[in-house]
Amino acid sequence: MTEQVETAPKTSGEPVAGHRTDSINVSPTAAAKVKSLLEQEGRDDLALRIAVQPGGCSGLRYQLFFDERTLDGDVVTDFDGVNVVCDRMSVPYLNGATIDFVDTIEKQGFTIDNPNATGSCACGDSFH
Repeated sequence: MTEQVETAPKTSGEPVAGHRTDSINVSPTAAAKVKSLLEQEGRDDLALRIAVQPGGCSGLRYQLFFDERTLDGDVVTDFDGVNVVCDRMSVPYLNGATIDFVDTIEKQGFTIDNPNATGSCACGDSFH
């Protein structure tokens, strides 16, 4: 069974009033970037899947990718029209985490601010 979760929209830079601790959070900036990438792909049947997998220097690493599947036990959350899918094993690691997208002169890409991560490696690719 797939769980569907609805969220209230939040604007980037605002206080975390709509921040959920029982689910993952996606900033409006990240949701807009995902929409843009999906438009480039020409597919409206894909969702952003976020998973935590064993690996990396610190033991766990994030995976973000587009997926057309919804598996038994997945939690599907809508953020500004973007479906975000998280498998049931990853949910406890990601509850309260916020996915954002940064585009600065120093770096560009998705970031994950995870209050459940007690530490990370020097390269920043994994956590524990």
